[in-house]
Amino acid sequence: MSDRPKFVEFREEGPREGFQIEKKVYPLADRVALVEALAETGLKYIQVASFVSPKHVPQMADSEQLFAAIRRRPGVHYAGLWLNEKGFERARRTPNVDLSAKLSLYASDAFAWKNNGCSAEEMRERQRRWMDLYAEAGLPIDNALVMAAFGCNYEGEIPPARVVELARWTDALCREYGQRLPRFFLADTMGWANPDSVRRLVGMVREALPEVRIGLHLHDTRGLGAANVLAALEMGVDLFDSSVAGLGGCPFASHGDATAAGNICTEDMVFLCHELGIETGIDLEALIECGRMAERIIGRKLSGHLIHSGSLAAYRRARPAKAAE
Repeated sequence: MSDRPKFVEFREEGPREGFQIEKKVYPLADRVALVEALAETGLKYIQVASFVSPKHVPQMADSEQLFAAIRRRPGVHYAGLWLNEKGFERARRTPNVDLSAKLSLYASDAFAWKNNGCSAEEMRERQRRWMDLYAEAGLPIDNALVMAAFGCNYEGEIPPARVVELARWTDALCREYGQRLPRFFLADTMGWANPDSVRRLVGMVREALPEVRIGLHLHDTRGLGAANVLAALEMGVDLFDSSVAGLGGCPFASHGDATAAGNICTEDMVFLCHELGIETGIDLEALIECGRMAERIIGRKLSGHLIHSGSLAAYRRARPAKAAE
């Protein structure tokens, strides 16, 4: 049975995840302009940049300057990403960063080593240290995310029971610290999910954590992004990470010829929701223009559909005039 939500929230990650995977550093002014334009569309959460090693990710070396240059819009959360304590301290010292406490776990041991230089078990245990750091900073837990929750280019299929166990462990950890886990994200980091696996894993996690809001971080690597979003909507999921124009991917998720490039496209998924009668609070036409801006900045054709086709709004406006002729 369909249990579609009435309202869906999109967390925009294109300015961070999109530009992070590119092989060149784009002008600061262009990235600032894109963030400011996205903030005018009705999006309430924009991940602006990451505080990671400039040596390994030179595209994010100027994150402090980027945050400083943004003209903030009230009501918009301007987020940063960090992977270690050094990055967190950089974020804390940077004005205009809206800090929120996030726990990160891996369903794939191989990807944990590739992305974080440690085992998945060690990464899990590190979350206790993060709980202490966030408590010292006065930050309650906002969400937890499990990477490679559906499959891994290095390790293969991921048993759903492993992800459910991580969900239960994370919820128990938060309770140890007198907190509740508000949101739990399942990340299809390398594009292994399909509609059946989405329905199965969302259902299993929801059964394990009935009071926790489930979010999805999906990639469109193998062309199933929209199908997976629809499957999630039918399960009542109302929270998605996405990237304008379909930008994005993880620079450490490639294996051989396979890449993780291509997050679900924000404007395309907003269009899907609107066509289904689901509200998002987003001005779709303004968002499409943001996608076109991103394509101009990147300088090549991007994977989003609506930036090339447009929405149906113009056709629907013209239809009454046609009928009158």
